[in-house]
Amino acid sequence: MDLSIYFSPIEFYSSDYSNDDLGCHTQFYNPSEDFPEFENYDLAIIGVKEERNSYKNKGCSKAPDSIRSKFYQLKNNWNNTKIVDLGNIEQGESVADTYYAINNVIAECVKSGVIPIILGGSQDITYANYQAYEKLEQVVNIVSIDRSLDLGDVEHDIKSNGYLNKIILHQPNYLFNFSNIGYQTYFVTEEERKLMERLHFDIHRLGAVKADIKEVEPVVRNADILSFDLSAIRSPDASASEHTTPNGFNGEEACAITRYAGLSDKLSSIGFYEYNPDLDSQGQSAFLISEMIWYFMEGFYNRKGDVLHKKNKDLLKYTVATSTEIEEIIFYKNLVSERWWLDIPYPESQLSKYRRHQLVPCSYSDYQKACNDEVPDKWWSNFRKFK
Repeated sequence: MDLSIYFSPIEFYSSDYSNDDLGCHTQFYNPSEDFPEFENYDLAIIGVKEERNSYKNKGCSKAPDSIRSKFYQLKNNWNNTKIVDLGNIEQGESVADTYYAINNVIAECVKSGVIPIILGGSQDITYANYQAYEKLEQVVNIVSIDRSLDLGDVEHDIKSNGYLNKIILHQPNYLFNFSNIGYQTYFVTEEERKLMERLHFDIHRLGAVKADIKEVEPVVRNADILSFDLSAIRSPDASASEHTTPNGFNGEEACAITRYAGLSDKLSSIGFYEYNPDLDSQGQSAFLISEMIWYFMEGFYNRKGDVLHKKNKDLLKYTVATSTEIEEIIFYKNLVSERWWLDIPYPESQLSKYRRHQLVPCSYSDYQKACNDEVPDKWWSNFRKFK
């Protein structure tokens, strides 16, 4: 497939950067040359200049180049950096045309083992990202960092604040699990929370997450797709969106989350959305997003190579007996990374389709709960998906 038809290359001037800047360690697609071969790269920057389905955030389509202007000034701290910037996917004749271009490009990236870093644009682009995995027939987990759940109304057209229902109801369906990190209760209705519970999806309130940011790591480690809405960050740290508020994650917490994402061997695409350069007079929000991407790279180039295979000699198995209706709970700990997983006893008939989701990332605190005769919520929510 000729992916070059989807891209408008960006103008790049090496004289703008010093030798240790990321701008001098990135390959930029040049239309006078062959389109980059993905097997030569680890990461691909993809700008998406689409905002027609944004909710009251006109101007976010200008985001990709504004983020780049800050990102390429940051220092390259890795010896083996292999990153390519493919340019921007411009708006198609219709939004559906833009989505089609996005999912084709992401599907080719994922199939080739390259992680696309998507610079939006509005967050409905997450739907196009998800569609790429349909092409690959891969069942996936989505993690959204957002102040709200963005469920939307099934009777209405897709919007950036209402894309999740389109994913949930999409047929054929390849969504195994959805997680929200950082929702703020006053932006989420009781009906929405109950729907998440009925679907056995997990949502994590902002206050609970901020109380122990390390507990985010297993949630992020379970993601194939991570979608980051700028409105999840408090306005003093990132004000350049129509939807930021005084509460949210601070800059350090946002960077910690994206570093966890980079460390995850499972994650295969990540997107940053709803940044609006028109509201960023000092460029500080663009700098923060750039730093978040930098920390994602920091995580990626320090991946532990966790192999989720029960015969892996680096995995230590723990069997915890309980007095509950669940007689025993099995945990695995990787002795190299010191990360934990829960073994979910899915029905044998389902394992061929869901094998890669059988070992669910968890934390040491989940193991401690089991030792205290309490079945972890992660165990129940995953097991009940097949009831």
